[in-house]
Amino acid sequence: MFRFASPYFLLLYAIIPIYFYYKKKVKTEPSLCVSKSSVFKNTKKSPFPFGLKIAKSIDMLKIVVLLLIITGMARPQFGNRELSVSTQGINIILALDLSETMAAIDFKRQGKIINRLEAVKGVVSNFISKRTGDRIGVVVFGTEAYTQVPLTSDYNTISTIVAKLEIGAAGPNTAIGDAIGISLKRMEDIKSKSNIIILLTDGLSNSGELSPQNATDIAVKRGIKIYTIGVGGKGEAPFLVNDPFFGQRYVYQEVNMDETLLQDIAQKTGGMYFKTEDTQGLNKIYDTIDKLEKTQIKIKTFAEYRELYIYLLLPAFFILCFWIILSNTKFLRIP
Repeated sequence: MFRFASPYFLLLYAIIPIYFYYKKKVKTEPSLCVSKSSVFKNTKKSPFPFGLKIAKSIDMLKIVVLLLIITGMARPQFGNRELSVSTQGINIILALDLSETMAAIDFKRQGKIINRLEAVKGVVSNFISKRTGDRIGVVVFGTEAYTQVPLTSDYNTISTIVAKLEIGAAGPNTAIGDAIGISLKRMEDIKSKSNIIILLTDGLSNSGELSPQNATDIAVKRGIKIYTIGVGGKGEAPFLVNDPFFGQRYVYQEVNMDETLLQDIAQKTGGMYFKTEDTQGLNKIYDTIDKLEKTQIKIKTFAEYRELYIYLLLPAFFILCFWIILSNTKFLRIP
């Protein structure tokens, strides 16, 4: 990184055009007037026919010296700039539903119909990429709940694992209470000033050892905020099944979601409840949470610079000495 430590000295460049203007306006060199040129008929020609041009070039050395000195006074520097980011970050647990109802094919991405989980995985990966300085963990749940990724700042690993999640990997049912309980357990591993859980589901809590109400009460006592997201609608939804006789075909099954429970969890913990039935709405939800839960980052700048003015002043000194020597010897002017 290059810079001038004292750039205001560069304003002295204005002296140079002023010098040329003054020199042109004021003639100081003497002249000799003669009545006829025959006086110089027998004068020997100079062995240096380009002497006058060289003399003018030598005179220009003064300008070069002046340029070098002014640039040196501006203190050119070159160095490296380093940023030291100081932040405690926040803990975020992404609790994702992998129950069988997430296989409903009622979402679209780039014009292609996809199931709910595929839509969620893409949006979640985008959300992770926007975070800075936070620790993010992933808890998945179905009939059971377990930690898929502990709290970490390795966002690439988190995104890779999220992309490999499969429907039914934790069982066919929905254990919302256990999902919150496991998420709370993970929050104990690394302390932070702020802890949030983003719980996403599309069904009813119909499994698990810990009830959602008790899990919510624990979260309230610990000051942990829970954002709840309900995906999909109520009623019948299309599912792609493999029929042993007819092959792959679409069937419609009844799906229900307990919005009252999700609203209650968010309201009690100080979070917010969101509902969406399309990928665009899901993106907006995670964007909203991203803006609400921003990490305060303090950035300190450190820089080490190497002074370069010596590389200008030394040539200026030698050029000045060279000019003085030539001006008083070979190109001496009289008077």
